[in-house]
Amino acid sequence: MKAVRFHETGSAEVLRYEDVEVPVPGAGEVRVQVAGSAFNPADGGMRGGFLPIPVTLPHVPGFDVSGTIDALGVGVDSLTVGQDVVGFLPMTADGSAAQYVVAPADALVAAPARIPLADAAGLPSAGLTAWQSLFEAGELEAGQRVLINGAGGPVGGYAVQLAKRAGAYVVATASPRSEQTVKAAGADEIIDHTTTSVLDAVTEPVDVLLNLAPITAEGFVALATRVRDGGVVVSTTPTVATPGDEARGVRAVTIFVHPDADVLSGLVALIDSGDLNVEIARRVPLSELPAIHEQADAGQVHGKVVVVPPAV
Repeated sequence: MKAVRFHETGSAEVLRYEDVEVPVPGAGEVRVQVAGSAFNPADGGMRGGFLPIPVTLPHVPGFDVSGTIDALGVGVDSLTVGQDVVGFLPMTADGSAAQYVVAPADALVAAPARIPLADAAGLPSAGLTAWQSLFEAGELEAGQRVLINGAGGPVGGYAVQLAKRAGAYVVATASPRSEQTVKAAGADEIIDHTTTSVLDAVTEPVDVLLNLAPITAEGFVALATRVRDGGVVVSTTPTVATPGDEARGVRAVTIFVHPDADVLSGLVALIDSGDLNVEIARRVPLSELPAIHEQADAGQVHGKVVVVPPAV
């Protein structure tokens, strides 16, 4: 089969589009014929060697997958051959940047039927990050105010939709490039962070501050002052400490997304009911994945990119 792998860590040049053996599912696993594999910034971090997630080299990147089950391992009775599925794969194992991938059966759920199967790869990790940030860490409730800093990215797009659907008042930051997408997702207020001070623009306290964007430590501490007493600051950027305020009862939570098949199934149901949209910026052939990594390293990848392997 065709796959993209890196045999050593480094720049995008270490990625190779090559022939590898088709994997065989073990006990409790299934093999998926890949329809779509989503590129994530963490893929670049692991390839570059600066994200501390241990992988065995050579490694196939891609921890989001959508596709069709074509083989079952021993003991799997929850899924069937021919079933379309979507999942968040273990990040330490070989991923979905290939024509086939082996996955734990319990990491997969039925794929949404309302959108193209390849596009469903844009859901798992980004959708789960948004959900876990808002509702598990942030404990967001109807009637509360949430500030989503960096709403123009894939996680932000889901976060705006989910927060709005939950009955929250959504204040979002976005650049002119993503303003219309964020507005369509349901944001009540949009702050253009390229021309306006977010700190000055947020004049009313928020219950939840969700940071999804690069930010300085000083800027983060200042922004956290806009959280009401007893509120929460949630962040997906572990390189900068998430600021709380013990004196005011403001909690600080740094999010590391984790698999959750039940929540993923719920997100799929929202897609099929038309209550959640999957926004895909680009679809590219698997052979172009090294170029996507190179563009991402240069800050030129915006929105979710889905990588499509060649037909088997």
